[in-house]
Order: sequence, then structure tokens, then C-alpha cells
Amino acid sequence: MLITTLVLLAQLASERQPAERLSSPPPQHVSSAVASNATSDEEEMPEDVEKPGAEQSVEMEELRALEDVTLDPSVKRSAEILQSMRRLGVGNPLRDRLEDAFSEPEMREDASPLELPMITDIANFDISQVKDRYDIPIEMQPLVAQYIQFFQGPGRKWFRKWMSRSTRYIPAMEPILESHGIPKDTVYLAMIESGFSDHAYSWAKASGPWQFIPTTARLYGLKQDFWVDERRDPMKSTRAAARYLHRLHQDLGGWSLAWAAYNAGGGRLSRMIQRRGTSDFWQLSDGKGLAKETKHYVPKLIACALIAKHPKAFGFVDDEFEYLLPLETDEVKLTDAVDLETLAQVAEVSADDIRDLNPELKRWCTPPASAKHPYVLLLPKGAGEKFTANFAKLGAKARLAFRVHRVKRGDTLSQIASSYHSAPEAILRLNGMRNVKLLRVNSELVIPVPAVSGRPDPGLGFASVRPEQEIPAGTVVRRAPATGPLTTETIGGRTRVTYGVQDGDTLWAISQRFNCTVDELRQWNRLSKKKKALQVGTVLVVWPRAKIVSSVKSSGGVGEANALTVLSQ
Repeated sequence: MLITTLVLLAQLASERQPAERLSSPPPQHVSSAVASNATSDEEEMPEDVEKPGAEQSVEMEELRALEDVTLDPSVKRSAEILQSMRRLGVGNPLRDRLEDAFSEPEMREDASPLELPMITDIANFDISQVKDRYDIPIEMQPLVAQYIQFFQGPGRKWFRKWMSRSTRYIPAMEPILESHGIPKDTVYLAMIESGFSDHAYSWAKASGPWQFIPTTARLYGLKQDFWVDERRDPMKSTRAAARYLHRLHQDLGGWSLAWAAYNAGGGRLSRMIQRRGTSDFWQLSDGKGLAKETKHYVPKLIACALIAKHPKAFGFVDDEFEYLLPLETDEVKLTDAVDLETLAQVAEVSADDIRDLNPELKRWCTPPASAKHPYVLLLPKGAGEKFTANFAKLGAKARLAFRVHRVKRGDTLSQIASSYHSAPEAILRLNGMRNVKLLRVNSELVIPVPAVSGRPDPGLGFASVRPEQEIPAGTVVRRAPATGPLTTETIGGRTRVTYGVQDGDTLWAISQRFNCTVDELRQWNRLSKKKKALQVGTVLVVWPRAKIVSSVKSSGGVGEANALTVLSQ
């Protein structure tokens, strides 16, 4: 038995090929500090960030309250053998023979993994029971235990969302990481960065599932322009993150340090190592020098990895998660810019499907392309053939031409559309605009232009926008006073008003009507300062104060003031 096993292992060693490393480090003249994914102030919040994206960004910002823990590699030989067997793939004859040779049930991939009992004493949990199930360094440290307890309690709602999304992205991300020589379980870094959200956007202007800031994204080949933001593409950003992490690991020599540098910057970690004389992350995190967020970063990742692979052992049940289906797509190449609605009709899917699978798109159309440089669009699995057949039947009209217009003071949408022989509604749709009234000076608009110059294309628009509905760009607009319905009652000698919020209402407008302050409105109705917008139909309680109005009377040219106080509500 032993001889057979040794022979099989020798054969396995001869068949294994080293993982191809595809990392392409940035130019040599760029320092580690510049290459860091640290904060940059060069970009404002993108205009195309929509409500779902904004909600996902808020989700991440709300969670950033705890972060600290530890890490130390210690891999058993059995884990190395198991990983080698996994590389052979399911169904490989040599793998089957190896599994038969080893009698331990935990060595068999087709057998159900060892089910951990419910873990009640997290701080004293023997991490060696599960270490061989990870290809990243993992250990139980006090901060790891605290993060596990946090996700079991206050952070449970976030972890549910993250786990539900994980089944969509992990199967696609892990092979990319592995092909770049990155441990597959590093995928949980994307979990703590964004919760596997394509549209997550942070205060540091970091975007996408791997939360790249603009400068680092460009350094690792992610395009950001008027048309696309490739930081939001889960596959492209995973490749960029793999190259970045590979370089950090080469520079710093350990995965825990590479993770910390992903958060704080390689230059900062390098200086810390030189100053402290140690490359142990846990010693570096004990004391001054690293921000609290960085100290908590590694422990948070380990906690997520532990729970994600053993949710039941840590108190979660399957009913808590709404698992998404894995990403399965067809690719089609476009040689022209095309409206997303047209693409959806041709592929016989919804426009939401198109946008969901192509989160890098910032406009309601694909970017300009050519036969030499086509744009690769992702469609739901099975839609590629239908798209190819239907798209061939479309005429040149479907291949729209575009112009980019920078809004000037005094512009209106109808004037812009007229000057390009376009249609206001098409401009609204392609730019994701909901309101025809206000245009921002110096903002850029995509203008679809007709195939024949000088002739408006009836296919571009619908009914014309009425000029009286528009407000020229740059016009200072004063909001209308609050005019919603109200009821009044007297309580303890004071008047209480119940006010119904109408479209266009603001807290400031309501406070002006009832002679109170915005802070008082927030206090009376328990409104958070983080919540800026009011929801139509919300009922607010107001305790209005009497208004004092002064009038001045003069007689015979002598300025004699008579102050008249008028009480009004």
C-alpha cells in the first residue's frame, strides 16, 4: 500500500506543471508608494453611479466600524497532497487512484467535507481542524474571534448579502487568481473590500469589487474614460488585483503583508518593516505606525474566510442566504456603438440583463468600436447565437454615430438636440437622465446623431420636449415652498402640525414654512443627518413657532418706526 502510494505521488509530481505566472509588474520607475491602492483626490463621484450602486456603497461604508486580527502560515503535508490532487481536476484517473490509495475520508474530494460541530467558544477554537482546507495562512487571533462575533451579531445582515453574492463571483474569480499564482482563498479579500459588489464606491474614490482607486487601476491596465470604468468589471478587475497582489507579495514576502499593503500601500508597509525590524504582520500591527483600518484588515479577511466555508459551524443556516447563480455568459464582438435597448431586443433579453453583465458601461450605449478594435459585450448564456442571427438582419440604422457635447451656460436639452439633428428623449436615455429641466455646466453628454447628416432621424426620439419644461444650464433655481397637506391639533397649549411630504420638498423648505430649524425637524422625527432626501408621502411632525413680522410706518418725512407684531402660523 505504502509503495503504491509513493509511486503514485512520484507520478503526480512528474505530471504537475508549475502554475503559469501572468503577472506584468508596473514600470520600474514607479515606486511602491505610487503603486499602492491608497487614497487619491483626483476624481469626483462619477455621475453615472445609480441608486443600486449608491446603496451598495453605503452598505460598505456602514460596515467599516470594526477591523483587526492576525495570521501565520503553517501547512501540513496532507494539505499539500490534497492541493496537488485538486490540481488534477475531477475525473482524472491518477486522481481517482490517489484517492483510493489514501483511506482517510477527509482526503477524498468526492466525500462530504468533515462537518464541524457548532463552535461556541470561538476564542479557544482549535484552528488546526480546518487549516488544511485553506491555501492562505490562517490562524485564530483575538481580533479574528471578535470579527467572527461581529458577523454573527451586528454585522449579520451584511454577511448574509455577501454570502448570497459570493456564489455568483467566487467560481469565476478563483481560476483567475490561481492562474496568476495567487492563493484561491484570496478571493475573500474582494468580500471584505466590496461585499462582491460591482458598483461599490468608497469615500476614497475606490470602485468595483476589488476597490481600485483611479491611479492604481490605470497602473494595472484598467481603463476609465467617458464610456467605461473597468474597475467595475469583475473579471478585468480580478486580473488587475491578481497582478497587484503578486507584486506586493514579491516585494514584501508574505501574504498577510501583501493584504495589508493592498489596503495601506506597499511603500508604507516597507517602511514599517525596516523601522520595526520585523516582517511579522501581527508584530507590526501591535503598536503605532499602521492605521486601525489596516490593523483590522487581515483579521477581517480571515474571519470571513472561516465563516464562508463553515457557515453552520458559526451559527448560520442556509435559509439566511439567497444564493445567486454563477456567472455564465456568451461573448459577442461589436464594431459599432449600439444603444443598450437595441442590443437587448436583438438578444431577446432585458436591458437590465445587459447592464448587469456589463457593469463597466457608464452610458446607455456601448463605446465606439471598429473591426480592428471591437468592443466585447457579455450576454446571458445561450443568447449569443440568437444575437448574432438577429443583429445581422439590422441595417446601419442600429449602428448609431455619437458626438460628445460639453454643456455651456444657457444650454437646454432641446437646443442641444436641435443643433445635432438629434432628439431630446434619445439624449436623456443614453445619458441615464431622468430630468429634462436641469443641466450641469461643463458636464458631458452623449449625443446620438442620425445616419444621414442634416436629417433628423425619427427613430432617435419620440414626442418633443416642450421648451417651457426646460431651464437653461447655469440658472439658479429656488425651490418652491413646502405646500403639502397638513393637519393641526393643540397639545398642552402648543400647536402640533402633521405634514405630508410632497415631491420637491426639502427639510429647509419645510422649516421655512413653519418657522423652525432643520435640526429641530430632524430631532422631532428622528431623522439621521446622513439621510439627505425625503421620501414622498412621509408624514412629519412639526411644532411651529409664531412668526414675528415687523412693519415700519413713516409720516411727514420723519422716520418714526412703529413695530407691529403679527402672530402667524
